[in-house]
Amino acid sequence: MVAHRCFPEIGGVESHVEEVAGRLAARGYELEVLTTDRSGSLPRTERVPAGDRSYVVRRYRAFPRERDWYVSPGLFWALLTGRHRLVHVQGVHTLVPPLAMLAAWLRRVPYLLTFHSGGHSSAFRERSRGMQWRLLAPLLRRASALVGVSLYERRRFNAAIGDDPEDGRIQLVRNGGSLPALSIAPEPDLDLVVSIGRLERYKGHHRAIEALPVLARTRPGIRLEILGSGAYESELLALAERLGVSDRVSIRFIPPPDRAEMARSLAKAGVVVLLSDYEAHPVSVMEALVVGRPVVVALTSGLTELTELDWARGVDLGPSGEGDPEQIAAALAEQLESPLLPDVAELPTWEGCVSALEDVYARLADPGRRLPA
Repeated sequence: MVAHRCFPEIGGVESHVEEVAGRLAARGYELEVLTTDRSGSLPRTERVPAGDRSYVVRRYRAFPRERDWYVSPGLFWALLTGRHRLVHVQGVHTLVPPLAMLAAWLRRVPYLLTFHSGGHSSAFRERSRGMQWRLLAPLLRRASALVGVSLYERRRFNAAIGDDPEDGRIQLVRNGGSLPALSIAPEPDLDLVVSIGRLERYKGHHRAIEALPVLARTRPGIRLEILGSGAYESELLALAERLGVSDRVSIRFIPPPDRAEMARSLAKAGVVVLLSDYEAHPVSVMEALVVGRPVVVALTSGLTELTELDWARGVDLGPSGEGDPEQIAAALAEQLESPLLPDVAELPTWEGCVSALEDVYARLADPGRRLPA
């Protein structure tokens, strides 16, 4: 399995790899995760427990250190010289996936790719995505299998590689959501809004802050807690100061290993919000739903799909793409007062995700086998 980053670094791809790799190893797969480390501070080789088994993480230096390109000659060489029977590439938006696919193709090793497409705060980078996917298309077409985590992603990449959306080439395997059970679950605080995600502009935390003064007109005790870390923190705090709600806004980072604290923080939220410009199928939203908290999302990208499934309420960001604070506040108030909540038993799980991937792996071992779309 190849990913540009993995645990203990945080993000959607990182969470997916951690959840899936451990379950695959526990089911008997001999698994290595090849990844990068720009800092040079993480262990080069690490054995990760998985039930009564384990898997190996191998990290290779990536350059440049301060950019998200992830050029890693060492990882490329490891794939060229390794004896892997199958390569599963996780993610599509850095330089790791094309190098991994190229190495697997040169070695004539079957490979598959799960897209995990994401957004970016740079408008230029977002505008260039179409060209990026077209450049990747030859390697994507050579893949033995392709996996999308949402119908939105499946449609988007079918168009990018020029395939018929109905041919079922891109398999749908949704992310799950799991958090440790709490011995004493906190009571939800109906005056607490929790916004989740890295502190980058495209994640939309600023939209939740802008809605706070409006929400405070009818809910004087309302507060916003942002769970995440990143370079956009100072801008978010400055915005709260300008809007006169700095006493209502807090920002907190929960270390990735502290899953119990994440469970507590989400469980005590009155409503969880993700007003991002782009998400394929966010793990953080699935985790909020698993602990029974209502969610508000922006009607963008794969988030729209969550509203179509009645898992969340949506807010249209309008022609400007920034959203109306009044409408966002109204959606938050509605979820606080009359929450829309799915049946947890009907949500996708990590176990189901791994079982679906096992079906894909089985088809690669038996090319004549046909899987349902």
